[in-house]
Amino acid sequence: MRPLFQRAGHEFFAPSYTGLGERTHLAQPGVNLDTHIQDVLGTLRFERLRDVVLIGHSYGGVVATGVAARARDQVRKLIYLDAFIPRSGQCALDLLPPGMAAQAEQLAREQGDGWRVPSSPLPPDTSADDVAWAQPLRMPQPIETLRQPLVFDEQQLPPRAYVLCTRVLPGDPFRPSAERARAEGWPYAEIDASHNPHITAPAELLAVLTTLL
Repeated sequence: MRPLFQRAGHEFFAPSYTGLGERTHLAQPGVNLDTHIQDVLGTLRFERLRDVVLIGHSYGGVVATGVAARARDQVRKLIYLDAFIPRSGQCALDLLPPGMAAQAEQLAREQGDGWRVPSSPLPPDTSADDVAWAQPLRMPQPIETLRQPLVFDEQQLPPRAYVLCTRVLPGDPFRPSAERARAEGWPYAEIDASHNPHITAPAELLAVLTTLL
C-alpha cells in the first residue's frame, strides 16, 4: 500500500508491532496489548505526526482504539478495516465468535509454547504468488496481546469510520463490529475482498479508503 498512498499524495507509515514483522526477534511472553499501543504511539511521537488518519486492521482495531484514545490531539480520524471495535473493558478474545477464543488458547498451548498463537492461513482467494511472499512473513502473535483488556474513555475518541470486507472469514468475526458502526451512523463502506485487501485488492482498497479520509 505504501507506494499507492505515496502516488496519491499521502504520507504513509506502517509501524510493526513488537514481536511481529521485522521486530519478531523481540517476541516474548510479556508482550501485551499495551506494548503494541506504545509501538504506534512511539511512531506518532518520534515522527512528529499530526492530523493523522489511523487505520486499524483486524486485531489492529483494538490497538488503534487504544492509540486514538491516548493521542487524541494527533489523530484526526480512525478507520477500522475489517477490524474489531472494542468497548472499554474488552479484550480481543472477547470479540471473537463463540469457540474461537478457546481455539486460540488451545493453539497457543499446543503449538506456541503456551504464549504464542500461530498465524492462520491466508484466505483461499489469495493468489499463489501472494501466498508465496506473504505467508512466510506472518509470525505467531503473543497471546497476551489478545487477553489484555483495553480500558479507555470513548468520549476521547476521534470520528470513526468502518470498512467491511464482504468475502467473510469462517465465523464472520467482524460482522458485529460492522453492524455496530452502521447502527451508530458512522461513515461506512464495503469492499469485495477477503480479509487482507491490502494484499489481494490494494488499488480497490485505496479507492475505498480515499472516500473516508
